[in-house]
Order: sequence, then structure tokens, then C-alpha cells
Amino acid sequence: MRLPYELFAGLRYTRAKRRNHFISFISLASMLGIGIGVTALIAVLSVMNGFERELRTRILGMASHATISAYQGTLPDWPAVAASAMQDPDVEAVAPYVEGEGMLRLDSGLSGTMLRGVLPSEENKVSEIGTHMKVGSLDDLKPGEFNIVLGSELAESLGVIVGDKVDLMIPVASVTPAGVLPRFRRFNVAGIFRIGMYEFDRGLVLVHMADAQSLYRMGSNVTGVRLKLHDLFRAPTVARELASQLSGTFYVNDWTRSHANFFRAVAIEKTVMFIILSLIVGVAAFNIVSTLVMVVQDKQADIAILRTLGATPRSIMAIFMVQGSIIGIIGTVFGVVGGVALALNLERLVLLLQSLTGQQFLSPDVYYISDLPSELKSYDVIRISILSLALGLLSTLYPAWRASRVQPAEALRYE
Repeated sequence: MRLPYELFAGLRYTRAKRRNHFISFISLASMLGIGIGVTALIAVLSVMNGFERELRTRILGMASHATISAYQGTLPDWPAVAASAMQDPDVEAVAPYVEGEGMLRLDSGLSGTMLRGVLPSEENKVSEIGTHMKVGSLDDLKPGEFNIVLGSELAESLGVIVGDKVDLMIPVASVTPAGVLPRFRRFNVAGIFRIGMYEFDRGLVLVHMADAQSLYRMGSNVTGVRLKLHDLFRAPTVARELASQLSGTFYVNDWTRSHANFFRAVAIEKTVMFIILSLIVGVAAFNIVSTLVMVVQDKQADIAILRTLGATPRSIMAIFMVQGSIIGIIGTVFGVVGGVALALNLERLVLLLQSLTGQQFLSPDVYYISDLPSELKSYDVIRISILSLALGLLSTLYPAWRASRVQPAEALRYE
């Protein structure tokens, strides 16, 4: 036998049929508890990763990696600013925009909205709105025709389809013979988009930039320019570089600041969920303590015989650490297999449950993302496995130490 006898004895104790079936039951419960905890941790963190990915993709598909706007008022001579920004090797594309608030009206229906004036040919370079059009196209936004593109949720709430006309009111006063009135303009609905994120589908409309400039009486000025970067994670660095390079007073913002609350919330939730679900693994691991304490009590005669044959306290301790660690290893392996399988098939399982129950778990008017995405990361699997194995090993220390303190004479006195 080439294996150390401590390892051989620990494995033999694990495989042997115990006389006390209650000990076997607790061991099985410990394995199941660790497995369920590891499965839950992997599945939940994968869902959180999926939410973070979808949130980033959908927000940045409509927002921008960075923006340059005038420090006060509107931005004149935007082509010069855009040309200066394009000199940075990290900048992939630039597009101007006009932004403001408004209210859409159709018959008796009213809805507040965010208005964005864009150049269709340039907007497709910095956002993915063109790929999310349900009906129509951004190219239908032509200067002077006062066409408008709405989000699907907004169109549904107002009950409009392509071809209808809606009135847009902006918070800018016009002096008329009847007095000072808000400025109105009738627009033709030319398209409907669906991003899959309620914030945009319900609260954003797009018009041609020339029409927005005319509506807000901005002349040739714009609100700012939107930037798309080759690497979105370099946005803070690029924003600082552009702020120092541009001549004049500008406000340079990036997505990590404008949408920091979303991503910070996801990061905090991931941390909290990891800590809470780790307690499941911890409770299951502490069951190993109960199991080994009873095994030590049951095997005192065996321990005494091993001690009389020359086994050291360290060897006795190693035997029971091996036995307890086997429980943790088996539970972790089953948990990892179950967690990976669940994370990879979670979206299909949710769709199946929704079809069986006839209910949607994530309502789009409540949650930013209405489906349940999942993204399995090897880093999460590795750290969860290490945590589970470490807790399993730590739970063996006290019972193994108790076993090493057994005195042969006391254990064999009544044998």
C-alpha cells in the first residue's frame, strides 16, 4: 500500500457501513446541504452576471460611452469638437445630438418623454438603435418632415401606430395673441423601436436633429456630441484625456458616472447575495462537525488501538480530517455540477415555467430587464468551490483535534 495509512484509514471509515445509521443520515444531509448551497451560489451569481451584462449592453446600446457638451448652454461649432475628439485613438465614432424634455399627446392621452434629436447616418455609428427597430427605420427621420420614432411601450400606452400623428409639447413658451403658451408641434409617427429596457422603451423619442433644433430654436447649435470608444472600460481615462486636450470650456462625461447607480447597485447585490448564500454552505459544513464528533465518540476503541500500535496524535487527527473532507469534496462536486447545469439552462427553464404557469416573472413595467439572463463565469465557479472546500476542511479541525486527545487507557477501560 503506497498511500499514507492516515489517508487509507480515513477513506475506509468513509466507505464502511456504520452501525449508527443516524451518523450516516447526518453525513448525507451535510453533502446535500453543501451541494444545494454551491448550486444556489453559482446559479444566483450567474443571474447577477447576466443582469449586469444585459444592463450594460442595453444602456450603452442607447446611451453613449462618453459625451462632450457645453459647460453652459448649447454647443456651437460641434463639427470642430467632433473632429478634435476623433483625433484620440480610443474614439471610434462621434455623433451630435440635441436633447430636451417634452410631452406627447394623442387625443386625451398624455405622456412625458425625453426627446433626442439625431442625425440618422451618424447615430447608427454610436448606438444600436437601428438594429432594434420593430417598424420603420431611422432613415425615415428626414429634416423638415417632422417625423418621430417612439419606444414600443410608449407607443402602446398612447395607442399609436406608424402613420399616426402625435402632438409634442416642450417646456418653452411661445408668445401668441392668446397669451404665453407652451410650444406645440405635430409629428408623424415614422417608426417604433424596442430595446427591451423599460426606461428607454417608455420614455424616449427620436426626431431628426434639424427638427429638434428648429423646435428648440437652437439654430445650428447642439446639446453636445456622443462618443463611441473602442474599449468602453477605458471611458473614464479617455474622458479625462479629452477634457485636458480640448481647447475651451466643455463638460466631458462618461457612462461610468452617468449610469454609475445601476452598476453600483448590481455590484452591491452580488456581494450581498454571495455572503447570504454562503451561509447555506456554512451551515451544511457545520453539520460535518456534528457528524465527526459522533464518529469520534463511536470510534474511541479503534482510536485507542491505533494509538497503542504507535499512531501519533497528528496521525489520528489526519484520519478524521480526511473523513470529513471527503464529505465536503463530494458535496462540492455535486454542487458545482448542478450549479453549472442550472446556470447554462436557466433561461430555458424560466421560459418553460412561464409557459406552464401563464405568468411572466419579471414584468417589463416594473423591472428594467424583463427576461432572466444568465452568464456563467469560471472565476465565480472557482471561488465558490474554494470557499466550499475551505469551510469543509475547517469544520473537521475541532472533531479531529478531539480524536487526537483520546487517551488509550481511558477508552479501553470498559472494553
